[in-house]
Formats: sequence, structure tokens, C-alpha cells
Amino acid sequence: MRICSLLPSATEMVYALGLGDCVVGVTHECDFPLEAARKPKLVRPRVDPKAAPAETDRLVSEIIARGESIYTVDAELLNSLSPDLILTQDLCHVCAASPDDLAAALTRLPKQPQVLSLTAHSLVEIWNDIRRVGEATGRRQQAETLADSLEQKVAAIEATARQAPFRRRVLCLEWLEPYYVGGHWVPEMVAKAGGQDVLGRAGEPSYRVTSEEIIASRPDVIVVMPCGYDLERTRAELSDLQVPEAWNDLPAVRERRIYAVDANSYFSRPGPRLADGVAQLARIFHPDLFVDDSAIPHSCRL
Repeated sequence: MRICSLLPSATEMVYALGLGDCVVGVTHECDFPLEAARKPKLVRPRVDPKAAPAETDRLVSEIIARGESIYTVDAELLNSLSPDLILTQDLCHVCAASPDDLAAALTRLPKQPQVLSLTAHSLVEIWNDIRRVGEATGRRQQAETLADSLEQKVAAIEATARQAPFRRRVLCLEWLEPYYVGGHWVPEMVAKAGGQDVLGRAGEPSYRVTSEEIIASRPDVIVVMPCGYDLERTRAELSDLQVPEAWNDLPAVRERRIYAVDANSYFSRPGPRLADGVAQLARIFHPDLFVDDSAIPHSCRL
């Protein structure tokens, strides 16, 4: 089977099912595992990924307002790769290519491949997407085993977190200029890790908030997870961020409970590593109950 993935999380799923050798094309953002980054790039952005947050927001807003896509699909390369299966999504047209981006390229293919669109809004739906990918690729049993193990890992974290005598009020910032709070599965991750998301709406998209709304929410913990950023870039952006003086009265700021995380790996992408993201949040919220035995700096207290 020849597989093209237009979604980084789908690429991770395919590799987790032992199908890396079947992957013939990916996106510019498919970087895990490292082998995936060496595959031909089918999708590229029309916005510089290295642009500052405010500039990125402006450019993306302008492109979407014109009714255009922020991604381009290389139709000629897709044709040459002759895929049997294409994995795409219809959840966020800012985060990854969608079926609309793919449609024009498909009209040029002499043989129409199977197209599987993944549109998860919650952890359960993400685990089920793993099962759907397994069904489409002939790895049903492996997918069931993987999905079950992820569900069990998160359930065990949730059970331990219930032992905590309190639930911290948590603000998850998915973008910094302007401010956006995390949505879809992020508030659910916070809850399962033993926290209470003060602004995010489970199962719904991220949305823009004001500084005044952040101040009124009085978070005990602020987790900074800009969509598509790794830990190093998140720390760099935070170092340049100018916040209102009134933020100094927030419990999270006053008690120095602001954390930068590797959003790109553990929070932004609806894939297998979200279970590790729940574990990271649990260690942040309740370090007395959860010991960090990892040598990898997944998060950083600021």
C-alpha cells in the first residue's frame, strides 16, 4: 500500500502502526518520527512558518478572508506518487491541509485513491481515528491495541489525579499575539490531568480572548502552548512578550506557575502523543502525585 499523509498526526498514527515504509508523501510539518521528515513533501504553506505570531495571525486572516487556502498541494508530485490511500482532515484549515485543498489535485489523478478524512474533536474521537486508520490500512488489530493502550494510560492518570485535594484553575494559551485559548481536546486533557480549564471549551475550537478576560479568569496555572511551536520556540516568544502590569496580580504569575510546553508534539496534533501531554499536565498540576521520570525537557517553568 502507498500512503500519502496530509496531516502530521495521521503520519504519526501510520508510523505507530508499523507502516512507515508505506508512506510515500507527507507535509512540510511531518517531523515525527524523524524518518517521516525525509519523505517527499506534498503540502507547503503560503505563510512563512517562522513569521512572528502577530504577523502570522494577520497573514492567515487576510488569506482566509479572501476565501483562499493557506496551503498548496503539489498536484504533480501527488500524481507521480500514485497513492492508494490519502489521509487528510476537515477540522482546522489553519493547522493543516483539508479536503478542499486536495480536491483540485485529485482531479488530475488517473487512478482515484481512497481518501480518509480525520475530524476528531475529543480524545475518544482521536483514539477512534487510530482505529479507522488501522481499518483502512489492514492493521485493525494493531490499531485496536494502540488505541486501547492510550485510553488506559489516560484513564490511569485521571484516576491518580482524583486523589488530589484540589483542582488548579488553568489557562491554556494556544496563541500569544493575539491571545487564543486552547479548544477541542485541550480542556479535556486539563480535566483528566486534575485541573480546571478556566476559559477553554471542550470539543469546540480555540477562540480569541482579551487580556481583561484572562485577568478576570484568575488562573492558578498558565500553560503556554502556541499551536505548531516546539518548546524552544515557545520560550523564545515568551521572552519577547509584553504583558499588562495587571497580570502581576494573577495567582499564576504571583506564584510563578507559568509553564512553556512543546505544543507541536504533545498538545496541538490530534495523535498518539496526546496521552503523553496529559501526563505532562498532571506533573505540572500535581507534582506530589506524579513524578517526572523523563530525561526529555517536555515543559519548562518560567
